[in-house]
Amino acid sequence: MSLDANFWRGRRVLVTGHTGFKGAWLTLWLNVLGARVSALALPPEDTPNLYGLLGLDLEREVLDDLRAAEPIADLVATAQPEVVFHLAAQSLVRRSYVAPSETFATNVVGTANLLDAVRKARATRAVIVTTTDKVYENLEQGRPFVESDPLGGHDPYSTSKACTELVVASYRRSFFAPAGRPRVATVRSGNVIGGGDWSADRVVPDIVRAAADGQPVRLRYPHARRPWQHVLEPLAGYLMMAQAMATRPGFASETLNFAPDPQQAKTVAELVEACTAAFGGRPGWVQEPGDHLHEAQLLALSAENAQAVLGWRPLLKFHEAVAWTADWYDAHRTKAEVRDVSLEQIAAYDALLQHDEASRQSLVEKAHSRP
Repeated sequence: MSLDANFWRGRRVLVTGHTGFKGAWLTLWLNVLGARVSALALPPEDTPNLYGLLGLDLEREVLDDLRAAEPIADLVATAQPEVVFHLAAQSLVRRSYVAPSETFATNVVGTANLLDAVRKARATRAVIVTTTDKVYENLEQGRPFVESDPLGGHDPYSTSKACTELVVASYRRSFFAPAGRPRVATVRSGNVIGGGDWSADRVVPDIVRAAADGQPVRLRYPHARRPWQHVLEPLAGYLMMAQAMATRPGFASETLNFAPDPQQAKTVAELVEACTAAFGGRPGWVQEPGDHLHEAQLLALSAENAQAVLGWRPLLKFHEAVAWTADWYDAHRTKAEVRDVSLEQIAAYDALLQHDEASRQSLVEKAHSRP
């Protein structure tokens, strides 16, 4: 399955979290597809920030807190979105240790506020709620998680997202089960990389800052293994899933994983080393001394269901995802127009969606050959 521009053109879409990393990329892609986008999020915290650099085209925008029910209720009632993408969240593991109640309120109560607003809307057909690969009860058994595995969580962030899954399931059964009501689903993706992320305590932003400072990256868990993927990979899956939910009467999937082949997972150190090579030999890494808060050592997801029901599959190999990420930051460093770079990468990825394996390599190389 590929993206149908005719479906998205003129479609009323609501995105929460559009000032964040994934949300900004998704909103730009929806702009490319011709959707009419409304959005709600907190003002961006980071400087610089992707939201400010992309010049997003929005019909309506509310910069407010999802923990307050009234702003999102008013926006949904006014915009009457046909498709909703819920990405707004407190998404940082280490911050969740510092501010656990904020994390639970944002991720759990915020989601309930959104779904409460949607159940009163007349036009909504599909709702995609993003959670994380960390929602599973992780016993470090070395096998990739499938969608039916038990939910759990150690840190407040992971647990808040597992709770979010339960909130979505409750609303689905309580309010969205009858025919004609919106379809509501959750999506879980691996760790994303890509241009424009400046969040604290994330590896690629740490690499970019370290390279600028001429210092090695300090890693807490260099041997922790993650399913790294370019940000456009799961976003393509989210778009495909929403499209299927809105157009295929028999579509029954309530949650899907979007991740690279589990055999392609790389350690944090391997990601830094690949980025170091792409950034011209800067910055390398060192072990950060001392004891650190708990983080899972192994995360892997099976995306077989997404491939079976949507035809989705990862299109960029690990080194290609790193190359696209490095290209974006290099453009920003040299003061190039990063909106144009972002649009070029979306166009290149969309071309990959339309082509077979035999022609993919030339398309990837073309996207990586900016002057």
